[in-house]
Amino acid sequence: MALVPYALTRPFLFGMDPEAAHELTIAALARTQGSALQWAYGSSRVDDPLELAGLTFPNRVGLAAGLDKNARCIDGLGAMGFGFLEVGTVTPLAQSGNPKPRMFRLPKARALINRLGFNNDGLQAFIANVKQSRLYQQRGTSDDDRAPMLLGLNIGKNAATPIERATDDYLTCLDGVYPYADYVTVNISSPNTKNLRSLQNDDALDALLAAISERRELLAQQHGKQIPIFLKIAPDLDVDQITVIAQTLQRYGADSAGKVNNTWGVIATNTTLSREAVKGLPHADEAGGLSGAPVLTVSNHVVSQLRAALGKHFPIIGTGGIMSAQDAVSKIQAGADVVQIYTGLIYQGPGLVKSAASLIKKTF
Repeated sequence: MALVPYALTRPFLFGMDPEAAHELTIAALARTQGSALQWAYGSSRVDDPLELAGLTFPNRVGLAAGLDKNARCIDGLGAMGFGFLEVGTVTPLAQSGNPKPRMFRLPKARALINRLGFNNDGLQAFIANVKQSRLYQQRGTSDDDRAPMLLGLNIGKNAATPIERATDDYLTCLDGVYPYADYVTVNISSPNTKNLRSLQNDDALDALLAAISERRELLAQQHGKQIPIFLKIAPDLDVDQITVIAQTLQRYGADSAGKVNNTWGVIATNTTLSREAVKGLPHADEAGGLSGAPVLTVSNHVVSQLRAALGKHFPIIGTGGIMSAQDAVSKIQAGADVVQIYTGLIYQGPGLVKSAASLIKKTF
């Protein structure tokens, strides 16, 4: 159990500008990870292993991408009891993202709005940070007979890259992160990079997945392993759009008989552009993606539609709006295999990880 209750820390952090608080937290985690001070926020891990996409997930609660964009805090975040971490989104070249201010709290709704825009230090710095983590360096050397925590690496495109050449950026990132990832996530659903969500459309999505599948085959031969790739999609999709995405994923993630091949999965969902649930609140009209409690219902609805369309065994990671252990359970009841949290960690603190993993284990 963490030595410092988050209830004592949160008022200090919430008294700061949201992005400044985020940067302070990341810096503190980077400095203290692996040291005795890690006990201030660390927790034992709930063991609830699950086989998914050819991997063994130690438990069903993970960290969503976006919190640790540069992979600086893999060990510190891992100490909170997650079964898996996803870091990024990384782009080929470093970029500063959108102008500040670009992150806003909506406490009454337990929500955030951000328009960060894939701000990150670039692919080479990202890979260097992954390689410096204890998780990576000690992979395969531990005497612990429990399944090791998994690491997902989330990739995107640079803002300056024309959408017509987006595939080039994804392939560059895939080449770079492939040797170090347990799985790779292709982020085509951030609302904060111009035209990015157009890659979710039928022909564009098929072309992107075809190129990535072809490149992965070459990388699998080169590195002697084939890792699963997850597609991260938006919540702001209608039934027809979800159907198209599911059909496209099945073309690559299942054989002609419909048997899942564990090479592709889907993450549902990213942040929403809708403001219906936060109308009238301060900052509600800020541009960007809304995350937190208001996203739970719509995200769960997308998960349910995907499960119905993809069948029982296709890998689905559910994320969006998990603010409590019961919310995590609801997402698995909707059809997700495992879940991810981000905004819930900011509002509830690291204790949410263990409580969610424990209730999932008890329930399922």
